Amino acid sequence: MSKKIHFLLFFFLCLASIPLVAQNIEVKGVVTEATTNEPLPGVTVKVKGKDTGTVTNMDGKYTVKANKGDILVFSTIGMKSIEHTISSNAPINVSMEEDNVALEQVVVIGYGTAKKSHLSGAVSSVGAKELNGAVATNAGTALQGKIAGVSVTSTSGDPNEGMTINVRGISSLSSNDPLYVIDGSFGDLSMVDPSDIASIEVLKDAAAAAIYGSRAAGGVVLVTTKSGRKDMPTKLEVNFFTGFSQTPKKLKVFNGEEYSRFARYYKLSADGYGNEVGAVPFVGEGTDWQEVMLRTAMTYKANANISGGSKTSSYSASASYLNKEGILRNTSHESYNIRLKSDYSFLDNRLVIGESLIVRLSKGEGNINQDTMGEILRFPSVVPVFDPTNSTGWGTSADINLPNPYAYYSTVNKNNEKTQIFLNAYLQAEIIKGLKYKLNLGLRKDHNRSRTYTGIYDLGSAGKNDAPDLSEGSSDYESWVLENTLNYDKVFGKHNISALVGYSAQKDKSYGLNGSNTDIPEFIYTMTGNVKTMTASSSLKELTLVSLFGRVMYTYDDRYLFSASIRRDGSSRFQKRHRFGSFPSASIGWNINREKFFKPLENIFDQFKFRFSYGKLGNQQMDNYYPTISIVSDGMNYLQGNNIWFGQLPNVTAVSPTNLTWESTETFNVGLDLSMLNGKLTLTADAYVKNTNDVLLPIPVSGSAGISGLPILNAGQVRNKGFELSVNWRSNIGDNFNYYIGANVTTEKNKVTKITAGGDDMGISGYSAHAAAKNGINRFEKGHPMSYFYLVESDGIFRTQEEIDNYKNKDGRQIQPGAQPGDVRYKDWNGDGMIDENDQHDVGNPFPDFSFGLRMGGEWKGFDFNLFFDGMTGNKIYNYQRYCLESGKFNGNYSTKLANSWRPDNQNTDIPRFSKTDGIDNGLAFTDRWLEDGSYFRLKTLDIGYSLPKSLLKKVKLENVRIYTSMENLFTLSKYSGYSPDLGQSGSVDIGVGYNVFSRGVDQGRYPLPRTISFGIQVSL
Repeated sequence: MSKKIHFLLFFFLCLASIPLVAQNIEVKGVVTEATTNEPLPGVTVKVKGKDTGTVTNMDGKYTVKANKGDILVFSTIGMKSIEHTISSNAPINVSMEEDNVALEQVVVIGYGTAKKSHLSGAVSSVGAKELNGAVATNAGTALQGKIAGVSVTSTSGDPNEGMTINVRGISSLSSNDPLYVIDGSFGDLSMVDPSDIASIEVLKDAAAAAIYGSRAAGGVVLVTTKSGRKDMPTKLEVNFFTGFSQTPKKLKVFNGEEYSRFARYYKLSADGYGNEVGAVPFVGEGTDWQEVMLRTAMTYKANANISGGSKTSSYSASASYLNKEGILRNTSHESYNIRLKSDYSFLDNRLVIGESLIVRLSKGEGNINQDTMGEILRFPSVVPVFDPTNSTGWGTSADINLPNPYAYYSTVNKNNEKTQIFLNAYLQAEIIKGLKYKLNLGLRKDHNRSRTYTGIYDLGSAGKNDAPDLSEGSSDYESWVLENTLNYDKVFGKHNISALVGYSAQKDKSYGLNGSNTDIPEFIYTMTGNVKTMTASSSLKELTLVSLFGRVMYTYDDRYLFSASIRRDGSSRFQKRHRFGSFPSASIGWNINREKFFKPLENIFDQFKFRFSYGKLGNQQMDNYYPTISIVSDGMNYLQGNNIWFGQLPNVTAVSPTNLTWESTETFNVGLDLSMLNGKLTLTADAYVKNTNDVLLPIPVSGSAGISGLPILNAGQVRNKGFELSVNWRSNIGDNFNYYIGANVTTEKNKVTKITAGGDDMGISGYSAHAAAKNGINRFEKGHPMSYFYLVESDGIFRTQEEIDNYKNKDGRQIQPGAQPGDVRYKDWNGDGMIDENDQHDVGNPFPDFSFGLRMGGEWKGFDFNLFFDGMTGNKIYNYQRYCLESGKFNGNYSTKLANSWRPDNQNTDIPRFSKTDGIDNGLAFTDRWLEDGSYFRLKTLDIGYSLPKSLLKKVKLENVRIYTSMENLFTLSKYSGYSPDLGQSGSVDIGVGYNVFSRGVDQGRYPLPRTISFGIQVSL
């Protein structure tokens, strides 16, 4: 009996050991890339339905323990996942193919993520590879031309300046900037190093952006920085490049000898005045001030990123350094970036905490104004840089009111330092399956310090400084935002529901302190010295914003899509009765390719989706337009003892009504998404209409109102219409050559449809190029585009006296009786028989009819190349710089075009007669003589690289080594005569509300955009 019992026990023990033996099967293999047969490191290999798994090493090899019958799942970003059933312990080698079909791509949206195929709003996405962050020095440049409907233009070539980014045009005089959200919290695009960006999503229509309510009228840009992955081995990536920059072209002005001949002919003095008849000495070539002030500038950048993860955590940390000289002497930019991003999971992933931290320190040098290049071009070429006969040692001009550029920028030292700290931390807890609570805390701290020191100098008629002066300023910005959200996701049958509710509170505070002294002791660099010449000022602004928001997204059978959202914001910018506003949206989508009747085409179309959306957005990115009192000197000084004291009186500088509220924008959008031939060909098209109501406008009032500023009212309405198209093709030729071609085209028009105050025909004047331009050169007026050019139209030049005599209006009045042959003929637009500001009318605008981007690239046996072209057509540029060089209204040097001016012995020319003394109007500022075609086609970037073979890298245990060269602004085809037709907005001078808009398309002498060639190396291990 006992023998039987022992036998049965032994039998059952053997049966129990079978699964234990099975669990000890060790499966090995190699994972390779299908087209190149190169090993794939970092591929996740998991046993389906279990926690068991591993990651391939640098040779693509893996080892995992599993049971017979288990299923191994191979997955990695950008490749199609593969499942393989284990039948024995034989090696399982896998070749993975690139996942061209992006239908299941997950994109970032407001407060979450979504499958691209489930989106019914207009959302565009750009990945790290397309951004080319390895060689970009700011994120705005990296985004330029990459997305249809997103305009990215250059503010300046100054290394300390950024880019102007507008989503679907402009519709406000206050602010058209998009809202930037970095890793889930509100930030500034300039604080992110382009090398750290994993993707950028742009929410373009109201259906996508309304979840951000009163801050989303200018669109929303979502920036996601790079992160590690769970179960990912530690990976180190290093990138370094150096490059040099030069101006692509020089403008043609007279050299010394040319100017001497010109001045002798027109009997000018050496400084361009016509009141002195003298022999200007011949000085040979003289001084080429562009050559003196512009230089070959160097750029250095280094970036290192380390990332990895365990079963319950992931991390990514990076550090970067940038040193960028400007092509204009004494301009430079230097920055340091540190970034840390990590997350940690607990309780079987039911509790997750994480953070994203960015610390940035930047330093800038350069005393640049809006007319710096104009001053350099106009300074006489007959004046030397140095003059030993001058007591100061500098070459100076006797009469012209411009400083020796080299002397001035060597004497004035201006520096800026900025420290930015950005932190976003979150806690996410899964309450029940599908229901997650998230607490998000965002903190931001900016500190900016500026310092301008001017030493003693004597620059002739341009002025002198008998004692050093110093101005210093500091400003601080602090912000916190606290958000609580509940998100519920549920899939049941063919139904997919995602619901979100949330609460947000935000507090912003900014304050500044400025001081100056125009009389401090020499070699003392602090705010000391004469207290009578010392001034100080300060400012303080606060903003509180509270919000409730919600969203529902529903899909049925991946065919029918619906989304709706609403946000209610309350802002302290406005009076109590008008602080709250609601911003709803709704959208629907239809994946037609999921219908049964579409089956005959399913081998051609991977996706065929229609989208329709409507929503309302707000704009509260404006100043606090409350009635303000400021203390200003009114000239009523008084005597006390032996001292004169400056009298002060309160002065009301601005008034706003109690019902002032935010601007609101209603958007209608219809879109089409196509994917064909297994993702090789994709197409996205959108058409939209945006109606912006309650646009804030400065309304002129009578001087008897007793205020010095203009009241700000919600008094305007603007309509934007546009169409966007993006097409991309990605394929391969043979086994070794992969290539892509992509293009995007945008057309957008804006129009002022209503002004509800000041009369229906009221217009708001913009930029005044010259004191004589009483109405400005551009204008905001009903029935016209915003900031359209408001100029007198020219019509060639008079060839004979007979033409002048016969140029009359319908009443027989001679229109230009004082003209002479060779003078400009102007059109009498209003027919009153005279040429004045009443003849100004719409002659074009700075907005293009079309803008486009074209990119292409390929890879072949380790070599890669990428080209990116961009351009626009139909836009106009007012070339104020040319006006200064050709009109004769300014003293100094002139454009070489004037050598071909009309003269009795040179009548076959289009250049008008030149004179500074007879009062003719050939130098009229408010005329389209200075308006030029701003269309251009540019090779923006060209990158060529070579990656060393994997077989070689294995020996030194490196994953990847790529050597590359990159060229930026290689060539530009344009009729524009200035340095560059790529002109964004300029905020360098404030002339009141809307200056940034009115400065668009006006070239006051912008810092030239450089051509840059870089060489670099990327290493991964």
